[in-house]
Amino acid sequence: MRYPFDCISELVFVKTEIQKSDIILVSGGSHPQLMEKAAELYNHGLASYVLPSGGFNFKIPEYNSEWEFLRLIGVRLGIPEEKILKEDQAKHTFDNAELSWKVIKENNLSVKSAILVCKEYHSRRALLTYQLVFPKDIEFFVASVPDKREITKDNWFLDEEKIDIVMGEVVKVGKYFRQYIKKFQEE
Repeated sequence: MRYPFDCISELVFVKTEIQKSDIILVSGGSHPQLMEKAAELYNHGLASYVLPSGGFNFKIPEYNSEWEFLRLIGVRLGIPEEKILKEDQAKHTFDNAELSWKVIKENNLSVKSAILVCKEYHSRRALLTYQLVFPKDIEFFVASVPDKREITKDNWFLDEEKIDIVMGEVVKVGKYFRQYIKKFQEE
């Protein structure tokens, strides 16, 4: 252990080995790095479909939704339009997961495994959310990327703004998932 707060780094930052999956899920946002990573994974043949999720975001007002913003990046990077599924209503992470699962069911897709693309500091909360919403037998692989602020497992504690963001994630994980602890155990 290098620092007493390494346990926070282990809690918040999730990155797994990536394996071929049925779908790539992008948990919304205004950061192009998300869809750039999804396109890289798709172009390496790691999934047949990409499902970016997200409704209107005031940080990108020139787009109707995060989905539109992410889709345009994906198409520009070589993902065929018909391989990009549409979810453009989500307002937060739970919506991203719930509405993405709805799109998967509406498209009659069989999903046994999924690659989840998300921001590095959002990876634990995103993973827990998708695991809570999706059927329990779906295996998730996490491909997390730094956003424009470059917050990573190795540098979050070096800057006050980054510390605030990461510690905010710790609070959100506790706040959001406290009520689901028993549910996770029962299933």
